[in-house]
Amino acid sequence: MEKISVKDKFITRLLLAAAEDDGMSTAEYAIGTIAAAAFGAVLYTVVTGDSVVGALTGLVQRALSTEV
Repeated sequence: MEKISVKDKFITRLLLAAAEDDGMSTAEYAIGTIAAAAFGAVLYTVVTGDSVVGALTGLVQRALSTEV
């Protein structure tokens, strides 16, 4: 029975890890989740701002008061 050196084991594991990339890792999921949450917070801040709420309210009122 032939002994496998630590170096060969390491190289084998490294090659397998590089070849088996089936999806995002936990770190990538975490970064994606943080980015999505930050985007949601910015979007919420913009949409709930006074100027946007006023513009949307004016648009809806104008649409509802239009005569056909």
